[in-house]
Amino acid sequence: MAQSYTSPMTVLLALDSSTETMALSLTSPAGRWLFESDGGPQASSRLVPEALALLAQAGLKLADVDAIAFGRGPGAFTGLRAACAVVQGLAFGAGKPVLAIDSLMLVAEDARQQAGAAFEGLMWVAMDARMGEIYAGAYRWVEGAWQQDQAPMLYSPESLMAHWGQPTALCGSALTVFADQLAPALQAPTQSWPRHQSRAAALAALAAQAWTQGALLDAAEAMPIYVRDKVAQTTAERMALREQAAAS
Repeated sequence: MAQSYTSPMTVLLALDSSTETMALSLTSPAGRWLFESDGGPQASSRLVPEALALLAQAGLKLADVDAIAFGRGPGAFTGLRAACAVVQGLAFGAGKPVLAIDSLMLVAEDARQQAGAAFEGLMWVAMDARMGEIYAGAYRWVEGAWQQDQAPMLYSPESLMAHWGQPTALCGSALTVFADQLAPALQAPTQSWPRHQSRAAALAALAAQAWTQGALLDAAEAMPIYVRDKVAQTTAERMALREQAAAS
């Protein structure tokens, strides 16, 4: 279903599968179309059909798109690889540029939309990175646009607590997954948004911001950003984490 959209920009297709939610958006002068569902392994097979379905709903073809945006990470390894492969294929085939979106900034934008127009200042994003770790970064909303304040990094809950002190605005899945370890940072007057509202709407907003800033890349540059070299635990590491959880 089309939603009201008043930006003077042209046609942008955007997709993200870096988090637990697969999100797609399509914006044009005629409207905005959004889609989201559970992410995970199935995202790799669904991104292309859902993108084409959005175009069909809007009465557009891939050739009508001016740029294709994608969530570049950090995030789930499989999801990032799937998004980059799909974007490269679509962009190369149609001869279109790409827009790389910081996946943690996407979470920050979702939280900002939940907070409403009054939000200004610094937002810390903390996403569950599995294996007892957290992807975290800080973003500042200033004069209607996001700026990266601290680049995404991989933290243990303890190292993140030591690093960020007492943030005033927090969002992301780690706030729930690591609620006990991060509890001191979640005390008043901290505002927090542990759950998402519409990653697709946030994706559309960040694609528009990237377009406005002229952040166009060649399709060959549609590469993921990893902040973790290791993507799997050894059996011993998994057993150690289970023992720690059982003892707590």
